[in-house]
Amino acid sequence: MSEQLSKRIFTELENLVLIDPHTHINPHSAASTTLADIMGYHYYTELAHSAGLPREVIEEPGIDPKEKVGRLVTQLGDLDNTIQLSWLLDICSEFFGFEEDAITESNWEKLYDTAAEKMAQPDWEQQVLKQSGLEQVFLTNDFDDPLEGFDTKLYIPCLRTDDLVFHLAKPETRERLAKATQLDVGCAKTLRDAVGKLFEHFTSKGARACAISLPPDFNPVAVTADQVDPIVRSLFAGDEITADESKIVSQFVFWTLAEYCAEHRLPFDLMIGVNRRVYEAGVYQGQDLYDKRTSLILYKELFNAFPKVTFPVSVLTSTSNQELVSYSWIFPNVVINGHWWYSNTPAFITFDCKSRLEAVPKTKQIGYYSDMYKLEFALPKFRMYRRVLANVLASDFVVGRNWSEQRAIDLGKLILRGNVETIFGS
Repeated sequence: MSEQLSKRIFTELENLVLIDPHTHINPHSAASTTLADIMGYHYYTELAHSAGLPREVIEEPGIDPKEKVGRLVTQLGDLDNTIQLSWLLDICSEFFGFEEDAITESNWEKLYDTAAEKMAQPDWEQQVLKQSGLEQVFLTNDFDDPLEGFDTKLYIPCLRTDDLVFHLAKPETRERLAKATQLDVGCAKTLRDAVGKLFEHFTSKGARACAISLPPDFNPVAVTADQVDPIVRSLFAGDEITADESKIVSQFVFWTLAEYCAEHRLPFDLMIGVNRRVYEAGVYQGQDLYDKRTSLILYKELFNAFPKVTFPVSVLTSTSNQELVSYSWIFPNVVINGHWWYSNTPAFITFDCKSRLEAVPKTKQIGYYSDMYKLEFALPKFRMYRRVLANVLASDFVVGRNWSEQRAIDLGKLILRGNVETIFGS
């Protein structure tokens, strides 16, 4: 009974047209052009490298796309237990008619050629969007992105701010800021004005969020313009500043972003807890990890200071998830957002999903985002989440609490889509 119930709920959720609230899609090249675009996703390159394929083999400069796929295929047998490989098989089955249960050295070339033929169709991007049930896709745009040449009602701009907060000490970042804003930044006031110009540009193009990825030890506190002004003047004059001074600049810029989010009524997505370049010999995007130092207590001043700013928060671990559940339980402006990166497998999603649905108001949960770089990944990733969500709704709500099936389905739809519309606007 429970299995059939779960299947019925899943079918209803599978039919729901979605808005993906966080991706890394390039709107000028949203869909894949070869199978290498799909298998070059960092999940496959880092797993293949972890299983023994040398980085130099995976990332040889100038490697032909077909040759790269052939090299990765040699390692897929070691990965066939992973959920990530099931995404790949789902893509190949759904989009390219691949009917075998494994991609092997004997069948991959035919698959590659079939995929290339499909992807060469002029409406491939539209096919993928339709088959995936995607109505809108949120982006993560560099702060100096002109936001031109694409449909901003389909691909929703989002102001990504990591470089502004953590890399202003780099001359190229300061040059990009000057070019994007046409302002001669040289002090705290003009730096703040420049950030304001970015918000004006992004909101004029329909942006619905500001976003940033944050290390475990970042502590956002209020820094006044007077406090930071001498450091900003030195920085923009080309002088070197100390690590402590750089930290103060980061805190000032971050706080300024929150102030403009309040002014422009934009949610501020916080992705908290990633350490960069932990495994320095790793493949591209396969170097970053988390640790358990992450604590939302560092954000108490921020959450208290900006009660009108909605903070959709993503964390990397189930231990952090319990803290996030508690903060969203207490703070009206803290919203739970997706299942990020190393928590994006069914075992962790199930545990985290159950704890969220048990404890947090249902209107404060964004169930899932794909985090994808190519459109083809929305279908298998959201399908994975919908299966987990259907199982939890069936077991914990219909069976466990005697909810009606329709009531559970409605909750699932709210978590999957309704809250995205209300939290980010539509």
